[in-house]
Amino acid sequence: MAAGCGLFAGYPISPATEISEVLSRRLFGVGGIFVQGADELDSLAIVIGASCAGKKAMTATSGNGISLMQENIGYAAMTETPCVIVDVQRAGPGTGIATKSMQGDIYQVRYGSNSDYSIIALAPDSPQEMFDLTVEAFNLSEQYRVPTFILADELVGHMMEKVEIPPAEKIHVLNRKKPDVPPDKFVPFRAASDTDVPAMPSFGDGYALPISSFARNESGSPSTSMQVQHQLVTRLWNKVEKKADEIARIETEYLEDADVAVLSYGVPARSVHRAVQDARREGVKVGYVRLITIWPFPDRKIKEIAEGVKTILVAEMNMGKVVREVQRAAEGAAKVSLLSKPGVEAHTPLEVANALKGLGA
Repeated sequence: MAAGCGLFAGYPISPATEISEVLSRRLFGVGGIFVQGADELDSLAIVIGASCAGKKAMTATSGNGISLMQENIGYAAMTETPCVIVDVQRAGPGTGIATKSMQGDIYQVRYGSNSDYSIIALAPDSPQEMFDLTVEAFNLSEQYRVPTFILADELVGHMMEKVEIPPAEKIHVLNRKKPDVPPDKFVPFRAASDTDVPAMPSFGDGYALPISSFARNESGSPSTSMQVQHQLVTRLWNKVEKKADEIARIETEYLEDADVAVLSYGVPARSVHRAVQDARREGVKVGYVRLITIWPFPDRKIKEIAEGVKTILVAEMNMGKVVREVQRAAEGAAKVSLLSKPGVEAHTPLEVANALKGLGA
């Protein structure tokens, strides 16, 4: 609501249902709309339609629901429709354990739909960041016209901590760029050269706004041209990936003299931070790295970190997903190891400390 969300559409699913429940009571009070969709695919379709009509819109689900939304995630990416999707990840695969945590959807949100496109995904590690990063997710989605994900998990979703909500005037809220030309001069998908992002009018503004997931030229007309396809897909990719250094955020500590860096994201980062602090007090030269942005992946920043340490230990609640991205970014610069835990319980500081000892730290 602080980000300006005007519509929520969702379908009940553990462990994300509390978001729907609260918004069903609160959203009307700020002039918003709550809709329970027939299912997850329907819910995201409602969100996409509302966004095209000018509303900031969102949904919330878990991994099973993300699976069902994939067709419309690709549709939103192709039509460049801003929307926010909260994924409160649960243990899987399949139905898994509805009330337990995992970080299993890292690749699903990035590569789940067909072909090439790019999205943005943020990983909160606290209730405070659930607030802060949701505002940021709306801003990024509006700025880049892409589906933007909050990659939370059951543990952070059900965590109780103090959350400070700033006064409204101190919350930075960004809106999509509207056309600055009259309707007869407007070309729907002609992007600004510096951003690769076209201006977006709303339905009813008087502009032609073709919304189709067919490949299209700048006017929005379907095309089978190789040149049109190349330009379109390259732009959909580049508008996020070429801006990765601007979008991607990481948090680091103690890297100045570190031999080993422990990298994590989401809930495991809390245990990693404690373990690193304890190790530093014992004189161990270890550093702390937390990914706040998962996608686009911060390749350059990880490469720089890898060039300053001997080893990167990646702690994540799955069988190894982000570790592969770290290995790719750090190739030739540092050894990369995995501390895996496939869900239900997060890593403990002791487990991280023992892993560091196993590396000789």
